[in-house]
Amino acid sequence: MESRIAKASFAILCVAAICWLGGINIRAMVGFNLLEPGTLEFKPNIHPYVERTVFGLLAQSSSVIAIAYVIVWAAGIVFLKSTSLQMRTDGWLMMSAILFYMFTPVEIYTFVLDARMWWLDHIGSNDLVEFRKLFIHRLAALAGVPMIALLSYYTIIVIAAMRPMRRPPSPLN
Repeated sequence: MESRIAKASFAILCVAAICWLGGINIRAMVGFNLLEPGTLEFKPNIHPYVERTVFGLLAQSSSVIAIAYVIVWAAGIVFLKSTSLQMRTDGWLMMSAILFYMFTPVEIYTFVLDARMWWLDHIGSNDLVEFRKLFIHRLAALAGVPMIALLSYYTIIVIAAMRPMRRPPSPLN
């Protein structure tokens, strides 16, 4: 029987994960519309006002994504501590936790870059060159590791749905 804390933390984790992963996808769709397909070159025919508005949207979505990630991170810890599931017998749970928490340093680094964009959007200048530099740096950050992290997050969904590596309880326990 699961405790109320485990159930509540799991519900919070699910809602925040939907906001977080959905926000990442929406931010990517909006951001990649500024670029030539398959390159890191900006499209030449975009009006500067439109480009500045897109950078503002990226900055706003990054703040929502960061907050949702922190909630997922904390709710995940609470769930892992309060659930009756054990990582020793439920290998899928351990694999999911490892896939999620091992990319925390990557997420922190990209959140720092996102915070710079937010700062530039709200307090800094309206210079598009600064936004462009930061945007390209964000996309090329850590040589693609953030994309690998995103793929591992989607792998967690598959792992949690299929629940592989479950060991049946032994009669000695």
